[in-house]
Amino acid sequence: MANTIQVDVVSAEQQIFSGTAEFVVLPGEAGELGVHPRHAPLITRIKPGAVRIRVPGQADEELIFVAGGILEVQPNMVTVLADTAIRGHDLDEAKALEAQKKAEEARTQARSAQEIATVESELAMVAAQLAAIRKLRQKR
Repeated sequence: MANTIQVDVVSAEQQIFSGTAEFVVLPGEAGELGVHPRHAPLITRIKPGAVRIRVPGQADEELIFVAGGILEVQPNMVTVLADTAIRGHDLDEAKALEAQKKAEEARTQARSAQEIATVESELAMVAAQLAAIRKLRQKR
């Protein structure tokens, strides 16, 4: 049997993934993080983007979009506590493009620094979601 690590991805709404993996790649604040079995313990924030999980015996990686959250790594376990998480096959490009359009319109209306920061954060999340959709489409 391959050397594996337990992976759990959960959001406030539900558990998105629970199973073993050969490795996991996540969008850390300082760049992509690769986690293999027996990784050093780590707790860090993650930014919006795609979590890629290599499941043993499965040809394609599991892809999950997260809108930020916290990553905890232990030598035999990875836990992703996501603000929002969506399975790759549930991502909707039309909805993401509509959200991007609305956020861009809101940016033109934003006046205060807080409004601008909120809209920029939403735009970054939508851009990360669209990138995850494109990544998933390339694998098909």
